Amino acid sequence: MKATDIIIPLGSSGKSVNLQELADMNVADMEKMTGKKMSLLRRVEFKLAQRKLRHSINADGTLSDKRLAMLANQDMNGETGFHIGGFALGLFLFLIGVLIAYLIDDGKKQNRVKWAWIGAGVLLVIILLVH
Repeated sequence: MKATDIIIPLGSSGKSVNLQELADMNVADMEKMTGKKMSLLRRVEFKLAQRKLRHSINADGTLSDKRLAMLANQDMNGETGFHIGGFALGLFLFLIGVLIAYLIDDGKKQNRVKWAWIGAGVLLVIILLVH
């Protein structure tokens, strides 16, 4: 995986950069993008993190750090995090929705099933609170 393919959001401004840009960015650019001034300690931390990031990017732009590449792949493929489809199945169809989540077989099955159970649990709590 290439460092230019991994996009990271910066702060609450909605701006984002790829890992290669982050590795080459100076402190002033980072402060502009985030809209916050860094203290001396934060600047040192930023520079140390940049150095570590630069060492994990090969000359051809690929990531040499396997853990970082695996983490980036996990975040990009939808296998982790909130799954709206699974949550909706559990919330609106209760146990039938959980069963449907088990029956759909793709790379996101585990995450979908987890969120279907969470949706079913939310529905159960709502039912118990109403009655």
